[in-house]
Amino acid sequence: MRAAVLTGPGRIEIDHVPLPEPGPNQVRVRLEGCGVCASNLTPWSGPEWMEFPTKAGDLGHEGWGIIDAIGDGVSGLHLGDRVAALSYKSYAEYDVADADAVVKLPPELAQAPFPGEPLGCAFNIFRRADIREGHTVAIVGIGFLGALLTRLATDAGARVIAISRREESLQVARDMGAAVTVPMDDHNRIIERVKDLTGGRFCERVIEAVGKQWPLDLAAELTGERGKLIVAGYHQDGPRQVNMWLWNWRGIDVINAHERDPQAYIAGIREAVNAVAAGKLDPSSLYTHRYPLDRLGEALDATRDRPGNFIKALVTF
Repeated sequence: MRAAVLTGPGRIEIDHVPLPEPGPNQVRVRLEGCGVCASNLTPWSGPEWMEFPTKAGDLGHEGWGIIDAIGDGVSGLHLGDRVAALSYKSYAEYDVADADAVVKLPPELAQAPFPGEPLGCAFNIFRRADIREGHTVAIVGIGFLGALLTRLATDAGARVIAISRREESLQVARDMGAAVTVPMDDHNRIIERVKDLTGGRFCERVIEAVGKQWPLDLAAELTGERGKLIVAGYHQDGPRQVNMWLWNWRGIDVINAHERDPQAYIAGIREAVNAVAAGKLDPSSLYTHRYPLDRLGEALDATRDRPGNFIKALVTF
């Protein structure tokens, strides 16, 4: 099979490697595609701790496709089942996943791309945010995750204030139901704008979906007394400082919404499958860029640089 190998900072080669074989309680998936995650960008940049070359297919974890081999002890799954897979070497034509880490895709989703991991993340973050009807929710950062959460929060009856640096992203937020959009430019101006919009109370819920220091600082400032600050951004480029005085004074509850329990991931993916299949959520417009495997480097660069209307890149086979 063909598989991507990172050979150095910003460098990828496509190798031909043996097909992986499923072990007990595993399945092999002939991948149709894999989403490109922003969490790949730090390894792509080549930090000191990164070891090159990577294993074949490494970093890809948003795959979907068709089961084409089944290991011993697997029940409830069959050859030909179309699934979303929570596996970790999916920048390749095939990957192996534990049987309890795949979710069947129903006929309603036939031919539709389905990067299960980020879709499942959105539902898990939404659940942990405890967003209720009548809440005002600020979402800081409108990429794929922020856009999905805008739709979910709006459908729950919340008023969403979407904050992002690109006008294209703000338009996506409006399309997904945001009541108000605010350019992410000047720190104090944003605070005053949200203060005015909320009559000085700020927001019951604030979701930080960028993964950088300034958006985290801003998100805390927008969280009202006894509100919840939900950290959905992936903070992986070093330590963070927080304004503990502010957090303490306002009595803010801080939720780190990154799951590490595989079964919680799978529960979120199942919820996403059901919602998309039922027509309650349509992420299709958010898949703005598609690349073949041999252009994975371009896909990663676009995920970093976000040209034009970029929201989410898919590598398709």
